[in-house]
Amino acid sequence: MQWSDDGIVLGVRRHGEAGAILELMTRLHGRHLGLVHGGRSARLQAVLQPGNSVHAVWRARLDEHLGNFTIEADELRAAGFLSSPLALYGIGAAANLLRLLPERDPHPALFESLGVLLEHLADRDLAPPLFVRFEIAVLAEFGFGLDIARCAVTGSHDDLTFVSPKTGRAVTAAVGEPYANRLLRLPRFLIGQAGGEGTPPEDIQAGFTLTEHFLRLHVFEPRGLPVPEERARFIALAAARDREQRF
Repeated sequence: MQWSDDGIVLGVRRHGEAGAILELMTRLHGRHLGLVHGGRSARLQAVLQPGNSVHAVWRARLDEHLGNFTIEADELRAAGFLSSPLALYGIGAAANLLRLLPERDPHPALFESLGVLLEHLADRDLAPPLFVRFEIAVLAEFGFGLDIARCAVTGSHDDLTFVSPKTGRAVTAAVGEPYANRLLRLPRFLIGQAGGEGTPPEDIQAGFTLTEHFLRLHVFEPRGLPVPEERARFIALAAARDREQRF
């Protein structure tokens, strides 16, 4: 068995004296593990860092075997992440989410979403709203996509303000206002307004509150898992950025 694919490093662990078990998120083969001979060498250690993009060739005698990776560097982002705690916690939080997907189950759309996130993960303005979008993409891949393009009651695409915590469907301000204390707020950057510099801090927080609710409901709690600490640290650092800008 053999295939080649583009991949993003999610993690690596020691194997024997010189080898490493590499965990990749690949474009066409999903989250996939394999042995890298000599993976602890100085040359490969710099490549096998979370967040780096690589080209991988996987070989095994049988499909169900762990198999071996041969790795070529593509885009080495990890060195730039070392000076950004936001990026380090971000890649950790993203990897934790992806590890809940079945191994070797293809998710090409999620691979693309992860790539976009990584390109801006050290950007203190762009990373938080992009991470919210990434979490929404993860929910969709689990089969729990949010329906926030139109009002669940009127069908309108305008003035969408709230999301039902039960159905994940959006409603307009007029429909939702009487029940505002029981609904989740829909941040504007998710409904057509670009998220980036100038995105209100309350919108960023609303986005993370929205995704955390549905991640807890559909992903973490059914598996008996807490929300990963890396995610909480990422959100705290994003909030600290907003406080710095206000003072």
